[in-house]
Amino acid sequence: MSLSIIGVEVSMSVSWPVYASVLTAGLLGSSGIAGAEELGPEQARAFVVGKLFAFTCFEGTTGMGRILSDGSVVGAIRIHGQGETRFAKLPAGTVRIDGQFLCAHLAGLPFKPCARVEKIDYRSFRSSLVGLSFAYCDFYQRNPRSHLVQPVIAPNETTGK
Repeated sequence: MSLSIIGVEVSMSVSWPVYASVLTAGLLGSSGIAGAEELGPEQARAFVVGKLFAFTCFEGTTGMGRILSDGSVVGAIRIHGQGETRFAKLPAGTVRIDGQFLCAHLAGLPFKPCARVEKIDYRSFRSSLVGLSFAYCDFYQRNPRSHLVQPVIAPNETTGK
């Protein structure tokens, strides 16, 4: 059985919680990094909302995304680091605080994936789902403007190369 979200076909296997957390780009958690600071759900929300983060997960999935203040999510994901990078958008209210955790509210999913935030430094954190600490993603804040300007290398006038 599989589920399609914004054109991304996802197997309903053990790895589905990983995809759900990646698509929400902020259901973030604790995995025991030395010197890291575990954040409560309100602190975690304040740390991630509105910021652009690139991520890499333990099984090779990569991408970039942003959680907006209304709990919606927008970004791009490349499952297992293979195939095409896909655009992903989840509606308002997808990411919410439920008790001690940030959780994803995804229609049709028989459970609610939740996680904690472990802040590594002022620009990064590690995420793992509650109860599945081996399934983690590392997130690094990116400045979207840094990709607007690329250095231009002028051709050598004598060789034309």
